[in-house]
Amino acid sequence: MARKPTEVTTGEVRLSYEHLLKPYANQPNAEPKYSVTLLIPKSDIATKQRIDAAIQAAIAEGAAGKWNGARPVQPPIPIHDGDGLRESGVPFGEECKGHWVMTASSKLPQEIIDISGNPLINPTEVYSGMYARVFINFFAYNQAGKKGIGCGLGPVQKTRDGEPLGGKVSAAEAFGDSYAATAYAPSAYSMPDPTYQTPPAPAAYPQYTAQQVDPITGQPVTGIYGL
Repeated sequence: MARKPTEVTTGEVRLSYEHLLKPYANQPNAEPKYSVTLLIPKSDIATKQRIDAAIQAAIAEGAAGKWNGARPVQPPIPIHDGDGLRESGVPFGEECKGHWVMTASSKLPQEIIDISGNPLINPTEVYSGMYARVFINFFAYNQAGKKGIGCGLGPVQKTRDGEPLGGKVSAAEAFGDSYAATAYAPSAYSMPDPTYQTPPAPAAYPQYTAQQVDPITGQPVTGIYGL
């Protein structure tokens, strides 16, 4: 089947903010989507050239279609310089250095396979920090007066493992191999004091809900996600 000019299969990229196995809503009332942020090495010039050409094709389609001939002078595009600043003015994370940064999303689940074509459904095998090739499609949008180019997510092929992003560590990594031996057993010399009064329980602390943060802007989410 002939490929559309708006479609691209990337070279090897690193995945961040991975939500490939379970849809994720970035706002309480937002529609959950499957999404992932791609970290594209700047050394992969061929992939960047294909992306640039596909974005221009999507802009041409938008001018002839959804934008009714009224093409924005500089329509927003979904790819960003990881060595630059977010829209908020804050630098991108350290893992973004030397990369182009882009988020792709889909309302429907997409196939995830390994290097041999076998399906991957285990969350331990699909995570932020792994490396993959990703099929993406660029499209024009016109929503609530906002015109620009979005990036749709297609199938993903994991190419190799990488250092997980997100800071999760095991108990052994946190406390060392001997952490189990340091557990304290009840002391034979410790006898309960009959005069001891149990102190009152401390007042409950208020519960807070973490603010959802856009991986591209670094700001609380208020706009259209995945576009």
